[in-house]
Amino acid sequence: MTGEVIVVGGGVSGLTTAVVLAEQGHRVRVRTREPAELTTSAVAGGLWLPYRIEPGEQVARWSVESFAVYEECAADPGTTGVRMVPGVLAGQSPDSLGAWARQVGGVRTARSGELRGAHPRGARARLPLIDMPAHLGWLRRRLEAAGGAVESRAVGSLTEAAATAATVVNCTGLAARELVPDPGVRPLRGQLVLVENPGVTEWFCLEDEAEEAASLSTYLLPQPGRLVLGGTVEDGDRRLEPDPATAAAIVARCARFFPGVAKARVLGHRVGLRPLRPAGVRIGAEPLPGGGLLVHNYGHGGAGVTVAWGCARAAAALVPAA
Repeated sequence: MTGEVIVVGGGVSGLTTAVVLAEQGHRVRVRTREPAELTTSAVAGGLWLPYRIEPGEQVARWSVESFAVYEECAADPGTTGVRMVPGVLAGQSPDSLGAWARQVGGVRTARSGELRGAHPRGARARLPLIDMPAHLGWLRRRLEAAGGAVESRAVGSLTEAAATAATVVNCTGLAARELVPDPGVRPLRGQLVLVENPGVTEWFCLEDEAEEAASLSTYLLPQPGRLVLGGTVEDGDRRLEPDPATAAAIVARCARFFPGVAKARVLGHRVGLRPLRPAGVRIGAEPLPGGGLLVHNYGHGGAGVTVAWGCARAAAALVPAA
């Protein structure tokens, strides 16, 4: 066992945690079963927004801390993949959004013309919109610049990783269900459609109780070279193949608010399994046989990128100093 830190999981939580640790002076290796571009993080729409994640008070703190980092990243969007983009969250008001809305600044009540008839109320905000494939690539380069490395290597168990490192950080997302094991972690399936952008320049999300009850979520996210249309929130569904009927329904819902979407050329389909943990994000440490330390950072639901930096710093604080 060496003084290294092994981070298990190569999505946004794992890479961000590894960057924080490496920049603190730790020798860090990330072990990931699949490259970042094949993780759930790469599929994510990329809008910073606390969504399907608990506990609320800690989430607000982690989210706002991450927001500040993304604001800095947005100074160089071509490198980091992060832009600050205005948009509307229909079906909500600034007061209903929670503590984060009072801390990030610029959140206001949406005017009627900004709601596109979606709902009698809404909140307008300028939020980080993250091109996830580009951002994951930037995180890996930043990790490597700090002396860390990424290994394409599956981990059979967390104790297996501890055989070669003093500290193991568990950022395995949905895989934590088997690896911890934590039966409380379950998939929350999300399906997206990528289309040519017919001219949408701002993000738009509709939060509606009727949609949520039907496992639906309507949003449009203008990313470089594509418009991301969503989506679904299918609790416990593990299907990774896109469903054609669901894709058609997503396009139809989005076209209600932006009619040009109906005739936009489809560029692709994406499916991701969000790691839902109703008990909330787990950040904590426990001893391992042989004197090692296991640090947990998982259970981020539909908001892994939203809390990535706040959670990474909280987890890194549990790792003994380099």
